[in-house]
Formats: sequence, structure tokens, C-alpha cells
Amino acid sequence: MASKVLIATHAVMARRKNTLWRFLRIPLGILAVLLAIPLVLTPVYLVAQPVSVPMLSRLLTGQTVTREWRDIEDVSDRLKASIILSEDGQFCRHWGVDVDALRIEVDNYLAGRETRGASTLTMQVARNLFLWNQQSVIRKALEVPLAFYIDLILPKKRIMEIYLNIAEWGPEGEFGAAAGSLRAFGREPQNLDWQTASLLAVTLPNPILRNPARPTAGLLRVARIVENRARQYGERAACVGQNGRLAL
Repeated sequence: MASKVLIATHAVMARRKNTLWRFLRIPLGILAVLLAIPLVLTPVYLVAQPVSVPMLSRLLTGQTVTREWRDIEDVSDRLKASIILSEDGQFCRHWGVDVDALRIEVDNYLAGRETRGASTLTMQVARNLFLWNQQSVIRKALEVPLAFYIDLILPKKRIMEIYLNIAEWGPEGEFGAAAGSLRAFGREPQNLDWQTASLLAVTLPNPILRNPARPTAGLLRVARIVENRARQYGERAACVGQNGRLAL
């Protein structure tokens, strides 16, 4: 009798496992594919010119996308230094994630205090290539390992080159430094002076509302701060320069 009960119990458990597996098979398969995409594509981006998720979203919804790829040597060193000193001053030193800044953000989040995100340039590249823009704890948790992986596979100059060509730089589908510079100033991105370079850099957090061609007094003030910082500490961005140096 006991053996029959045991057999019946095992049969019920087996049916439950099969039901659970059928229920989870599709979402687990989707998750596996989503995880495989960055693992496979990141090495490809050593040579290929990637298209970002926001660019794909606009294309799929019939909106315009303007992007002209520029090699990193064809972008002003002043713009590179301004972006790094504005967005991620430790870019040349960290391994994709500024661990100290992230730890502070986690402490602020757990304490219910305001958070700023602590996104490095590499984390922004990870988000634009593989994730979504809406802020969430889940997205941030995914950004961190992706940023470490991207930094492991891609050199700093290549990460910066990709960033310069996929960052959104205007309200009408302008992506990349070339499109942003041409729209705002009618200049190629290698022909920027300090003011135009710093104005383009401080446009990045909100290119939909910030217009570097018609800057507000507040935007000009922030741009001057970034310019002064880049002039003074530009050597911190040397890892993205030619032969490890920037011509500032």
C-alpha cells in the first residue's frame, strides 16, 4: 500500500514538473536569446558599426534617423574631453563601471534619497545598444554586468567611438556627433572650438529640450564649467586620443 502511495506521489510530482517546464520553457527561451544577443554582438562591434535601440525604434515606427558614422580620429579631441569630463571623469580608469559612484547610488536608493544613476559612458553604451531608456532598477541591474563585459571585450577608444556615433544629439532623430554638430553649428565634428564642443557635450543629458545652437543662460553656464574642467583635466581623457594623447 505504501509503495502504491509513493508511486502515485512521484507521478503527481512528475506531472507538476512537466507542467512547470511547459509553462517556463518559452520565457526561459526568450531570456536565453536576450542574454545571447549582447554576448554575440559585442565582439562583432569591434569592427561593425552598431545601430542603437533608440535608432531601431524610430526606424520601426517610420520616424527619421540621421546618422553619419565618423571614425574617432575624425571627431574633435575637445569634444571627447568635454564629454568625458562632463559625463564620466573616470572613464579611462574604471572597468566599465565606476564602482565607488555606484555604491553611493545604491546607498542613496536604499535610504530613500535622490539618486543620479552613476551611469558611466560604457553603461550608456550598454543601455543604448541592448536595453531600454525608461529608468528602472531592473535596467540598472542589467547595465552593470553588460558594461563590465563590454569593457572586457572592447578597447576604450572603440567604446568611445561607438558612443560618439550612437548618442542621441537632437530632437528629430539626429544620432552621433556628426549629425549633432552639423545640425547645431553647420560644422563637421572635427572642426569644433571649445565653446561648441562643450555646448554639444552638455546637450547630451537631454537633447530633446537642450539646443546647443540657441543655448539658454543656464546651458551656457554649465558649458563654461565643463570647458574649464576639460581644459584643466583633459589628460584624464587621453585614452581616447591618438597614441594616448589629445590635441587640446
